[in-house]
Amino acid sequence: MEPTFQGAQRFEELYVYVDGAARGNPGPAAIGVLLLTRHGKRVAAFGEAIGEATNNYAEYTALIHALRLISVFEVDRLRIYTDSELMAMQVKGEYRVKEKTLHSPHAQVMSMLRRYKDWEIAHIPREKNAEADTLANRALNEAAIPAGKPARKEPPPPEGQSSLFSEGADEREE
Repeated sequence: MEPTFQGAQRFEELYVYVDGAARGNPGPAAIGVLLLTRHGKRVAAFGEAIGEATNNYAEYTALIHALRLISVFEVDRLRIYTDSELMAMQVKGEYRVKEKTLHSPHAQVMSMLRRYKDWEIAHIPREKNAEADTLANRALNEAAIPAGKPARKEPPPPEGQSSLFSEGADEREE
């Protein structure tokens, strides 16, 4: 899903709401991002499935995607809101990043934030992050294969040609 843009290219202040969702940990995951002006006008909103990931990795991925999107604008102040206390505290430097799979996305976020003179990140209750949560869960639902739907079956090869992989391809030749 492509983000929808509205408004100017320069913002005095942007509010960024991010959320990551994973069904299982790890499991199918998605992100949700909502950008608002300080007056509450929507600048962009999108959700995207990201494949298999942990919830914490999905949270970082949402923030990275948001920061990439924002990089096309001139922004004086950036206010980031997340319902992930872990990510908020790690980005603030109050918690160490212990999980190895989060080292790279954390470093990427910190590098991207250097672009802004004035930024802050805050942990908020899930209820106050409902729209980003909805965007992530909608993307996750849309990416899921509906229950009961049979897996796609490959069409037979054209007449006169054999299949590239035979039915017994799992069997080892000895």
